[in-house]
Amino acid sequence: MRVVSLLIGCLILSGCVGKVVSTVVTAPIKVVGKTVDVMTTSQDEADRNRGRKARKAEQD
Repeated sequence: MRVVSLLIGCLILSGCVGKVVSTVVTAPIKVVGKTVDVMTTSQDEADRNRGRKARKAEQD
């Protein structure tokens, strides 16, 4: 009975440890991706800003 409980416990913990390791490994990649997204302007944002600038120039 103890052996079965020990095996089940190991399986549960290995899944938990795997999840933690994958989170730790992917965290820096997500941070870099978010930083690049914040620092750059997408084509959609550029088009939107250009449209606003054109409408403002027409009003003035």
